[in-house]
Amino acid sequence: MRDWYKIEDIERIDSPSIVLYKENLMHNLREMISMSNDNISMLMPHVKTNKMPKVIGIMIKLGILNFKASTISEAEIAASEGANSILIAHQLVGPKIQRFIALCKHFPKTKFTTIIDNIDSLKKLNTIASEQNIEIGIYIDINSGMNRSGIEISVELDKLIEQIPKYKAIKLKGLHVYDGHLRDTNFQNRKRSIEKEFKPVNVLFNLLKITYPNIELICGGTPSFTSHITETQRITSPGTCVLWDWGYSEKLKEQNYKYAALLICRVISKPKSNIITIDLGHKSVASENPINQRVKFLNLKNYKLISQSEEHGVLQVENWGNIKVGDVYYGIPYHICPTINLHDNATIISKGKKIDSWNITARKRKITF
Repeated sequence: MRDWYKIEDIERIDSPSIVLYKENLMHNLREMISMSNDNISMLMPHVKTNKMPKVIGIMIKLGILNFKASTISEAEIAASEGANSILIAHQLVGPKIQRFIALCKHFPKTKFTTIIDNIDSLKKLNTIASEQNIEIGIYIDINSGMNRSGIEISVELDKLIEQIPKYKAIKLKGLHVYDGHLRDTNFQNRKRSIEKEFKPVNVLFNLLKITYPNIELICGGTPSFTSHITETQRITSPGTCVLWDWGYSEKLKEQNYKYAALLICRVISKPKSNIITIDLGHKSVASENPINQRVKFLNLKNYKLISQSEEHGVLQVENWGNIKVGDVYYGIPYHICPTINLHDNATIISKGKKIDSWNITARKRKITF
């Protein structure tokens, strides 16, 4: 029986490159919907993992209409595909505010929102929105413990909330909370940590609903998806699960996703005994992790990635004599999100053969706006 990942017409596919297995992609999207008990309104998937208009288009056809993004480019591709709403969950500074407003004006049928965590940003947004005669919906970004962005639940947050009604071009839409630091491999332990950290958020949210009855609570990513999706008042933002990767497959055992994106690479040299070189350097696979946590090969055993440079990966292997220059390896990225961002397009595989190529359009920092 053929291994699921092997491609019959592999000689048509250059390396290093990303291949996307369409059947596994569809499985992952349907699994995400199934985890919501078909309550698709609870889903606001993050665009940052896939960055592909074609993938967004498929999600929209499945009924997923609301998305989260980190960049203006990611928001643009989602709007171009017909998204109903898009939250840019990255506080806007500098020229990005004007770019955001240009995006709002160009796609009037899409509701764009963003996040804030301080009064200065609130004032700046209000000033520019007033000048442009538009209203901007905002979510207050809450720092629940990750300490990467957001404002802690404190007196400073109370002051920020009190100020919002004074700014007429701003409309409070809800709270945004990202808890990506909670990744315990034991799901029950992870869930307890998530819910413990979320207690003050729940209190705040319920208090705010008295004044703002229509506000929303947007929370989490893929690690906390399993927990948040069980709470009907929460909107969840998984992203990695759309394509899946080696890192989360080891940490999130309770989630039933399949590898939809693999790296293709080839042997380009055998410089000495027990050493081979592949064309997978750190320009083709995310390199923010230690070298032993970058890629795992499906069709190579007893190996060790010992070094990487821009276009080369050096492996120590045991079966050196059986390996030939030109041999193809299929690798699972440890972290798919930044790996996708290194490639211009993905080759689409269905039933073991190449059927298409999809642009990874939003790897660009700027597309139109």
